[in-house]
Amino acid sequence: MPKAQPAAPPATPDNLLPQLRAAALLFDMDGTLVDSTALVESTWAGFCARHGTDLAEVLAFAHGRPTRETVGHFVPDPDLAAAETRRLVAHEESETTGITEIPGAGTLLAALPRGSWAVVTSAGRKLAEVRLAAAGLPLPEVMVSADDVVHGKPHPEGYLHAAAVLGVEPADTIVFEDSTAGVRAALASGARTVVIGALDAFDEVAERYADFRGFQVATMPTAPGEVHLTAPAPTGEQR
Repeated sequence: MPKAQPAAPPATPDNLLPQLRAAALLFDMDGTLVDSTALVESTWAGFCARHGTDLAEVLAFAHGRPTRETVGHFVPDPDLAAAETRRLVAHEESETTGITEIPGAGTLLAALPRGSWAVVTSAGRKLAEVRLAAAGLPLPEVMVSADDVVHGKPHPEGYLHAAAVLGVEPADTIVFEDSTAGVRAALASGARTVVIGALDAFDEVAERYADFRGFQVATMPTAPGEVHLTAPAPTGEQR
């Protein structure tokens, strides 16, 4: 008579949580790890007042893109655009008022194994370092900034470059993003994509969470070189 097999463990809230496994995690910064909304909006409001442009239009274009691309889009004169870019970057690098972490970001980053994550940001390196420090977040061992790429988001260059530096395949990474340009870049790289925040346009192809509260790094060993997360139920429903 066949030996009876042990019963499967009962379903519990823990083992029903979404499982996120990857060779590495790649994080956008502004809006994903760092809440800089008030500062960003006030900075672009000043730009709009100087150049007679519409703030809502500028913010919609700027979200997820390098400053130089946004300025160049709205200021056709290349010399003036270059000067404005320098002015805006200098202002942002000197101002940290209101910069905070996205809830749960610091706890998650502190729990990740060394060399298992990177930041891919449309900010310059100095600005990224200023904002991460202001939010009380650790600096990553690998950072790909606007200074390191030719093509900004929505081009996937930044995410492809980060995966290469970490020595992993892009398809084996998870990207955390908050903007339309950023999500498009992540999807184009082939990465599994997770949206942080209210952007719901990609709910059919990406999980979405309000923030990082409830994310946990597995304490039990996983496959070599693999990061294993559990997460709360997604905010958005994939259809």
